[in-house]
Amino acid sequence: MSLRICILETDVLRPELTAQYQGYGRMFEQLFSRQPIAAQFSVYNVMNGDYPADDEVFDAYLVTGSKADSFGSDPWIQTLKAYLLKLYARGEKLLGVCFGHQLLALTLGGKAERAEQGWGVGTHRYSLATQQPWMIPQVPELTLLISHQDQVTELPEGAAVIASSDFCPNAAYHIGDQVLCFQGHPEFVNDYSRALLNARQEHLGDEVYQRAIASLATEHQGDLVGEWMLRFIQQPVGKHDAA
Repeated sequence: MSLRICILETDVLRPELTAQYQGYGRMFEQLFSRQPIAAQFSVYNVMNGDYPADDEVFDAYLVTGSKADSFGSDPWIQTLKAYLLKLYARGEKLLGVCFGHQLLALTLGGKAERAEQGWGVGTHRYSLATQQPWMIPQVPELTLLISHQDQVTELPEGAAVIASSDFCPNAAYHIGDQVLCFQGHPEFVNDYSRALLNARQEHLGDEVYQRAIASLATEHQGDLVGEWMLRFIQQPVGKHDAA
């Protein structure tokens, strides 16, 4: 049977990128469709107040990236936090990427804020702190495309770091078999990252921009993380621990 995944979309793309990339929900559909585990998707843009009906059943809920601040006071963000708390208490599987990674940390008692390290852009390399059963195929380290100026600075209780770097110490974490989050973007492709960098070139400054563009020559492992996510969803939920 196919996994049923609810994608909670928390942004709309820049108008000039919409025709080619559609949205983050569509990017995740494309990422997961390349994996060896069958899945089907329903996308809801929660910025617009769009949520699943109460009687809809999913194997997991994924919160996408966004240009909004996870610690912002926007009403739609507060509504989403309350919804995620309800899902967590119910024992649902929750996944987060970038904004979603930060928002879930905040919602579950951690901390996210503007990072003193500045913008993280381009391809970034992380060391792995653990090897979980769902982290198949195994790799000695991880590379992902990134685009963020905020970071998780305190993990929720019971969370364990999966991936880290000096620049981003809490780059990925899990809470038992229920929550899995990544700061990087497994759904991104190089061309989309390049388009974002070009759009933000003036804001980033030439040095950061040039370094990020050069880093795109490094292979990223978004597809690997996509497979990890699906394998994580397949795992039965155990206790809320970090073992």
